[in-house]
Amino acid sequence: MLTFALLLVVVALCFDFLNGFHDAANSIATVVSTRVLSPRVAVIWAACFNFLAAFTFGTAVASTMGQGMIRLEAVNLYVILAALLGAISWNLVTWYYGLPISSSHALMGGYAGAAIARGGWGVIIVGGWTKTLAFIILSPAIGLALGGLLMLAVYWIFKGWPPHRLDKYFRKLQLLSAAAYSFGHGSNDAQKTMGIIAGTLFTAGVLKRFYIPYWVVLMAYAAIALGTLAGGWRIVKTMGMKITRLKPVGGFCAETAAAISLLGTAVAGIPVSTTHTIAGGIMGVGSVQRFSAVHWGVARSIMWAWVMTIPIAGGISFLCFQAIHHFFPAA
Repeated sequence: MLTFALLLVVVALCFDFLNGFHDAANSIATVVSTRVLSPRVAVIWAACFNFLAAFTFGTAVASTMGQGMIRLEAVNLYVILAALLGAISWNLVTWYYGLPISSSHALMGGYAGAAIARGGWGVIIVGGWTKTLAFIILSPAIGLALGGLLMLAVYWIFKGWPPHRLDKYFRKLQLLSAAAYSFGHGSNDAQKTMGIIAGTLFTAGVLKRFYIPYWVVLMAYAAIALGTLAGGWRIVKTMGMKITRLKPVGGFCAETAAAISLLGTAVAGIPVSTTHTIAGGIMGVGSVQRFSAVHWGVARSIMWAWVMTIPIAGGISFLCFQAIHHFFPAA
């Protein structure tokens, strides 16, 4: 049992690494597309602030993920394994096709699908899913609104500035907004894996009660930072260039809007998608410049991927658990 639990912790950290790898595009796309930083420097910048988030925002999101969405009595180590396999599979498929989906929602969907395969629909804690499902819509909407409002505020405050001066000024400010976004990314996304690891240790009897040990915090943040450092380059072009063309002022507004959304939800313990918030911010910035500046066809494809992530990852994990149960009936 203990050996299996430790193996699952390793698999969970692999998912966390892939989360950083997949979502690196979210952290660096705007700052790379505006050419404020080179891709390699950008991922180092993002990885550093991903890890620094470990020392600030607590574990409220991890607790929601670990014990607030699925009834723990229905969870065993095979459920967790199937959940991770489903989330990792969907992450790799969407990375290959350059779709910026939510790794967080892939993990949530996988966790639910595997648990349902073992215990039926009664294992779902409806109250724990209400905020998460609502924020599939609210996250991009908040990002879009904040990004648009910030862009309008910048246009009003800096009215009359020559474009080259504005560009030079916001190149420096975008370093801060990129850091804030990566900080928010770490504060929210790494915590989902912490919740899964803590659930694994609790299920295996390593923890006598559910809580997040500090060594789990450090491991999860290290894994997501290393994944960010490795970089998922396929998605950078989609996020940074295909939705709309960005200049440093737009990149600053989009990143700042996403950072505000992420840090606010991290404090509230709501597991939201970093992908949704930054994409919403980019769309908001583009629509203020002119509505046609946003490539809405690309945005529509991304949104469909968002909607399908939880059910598809859940379906894959459901099938994974059925396969595991076939070979290990005790599961």
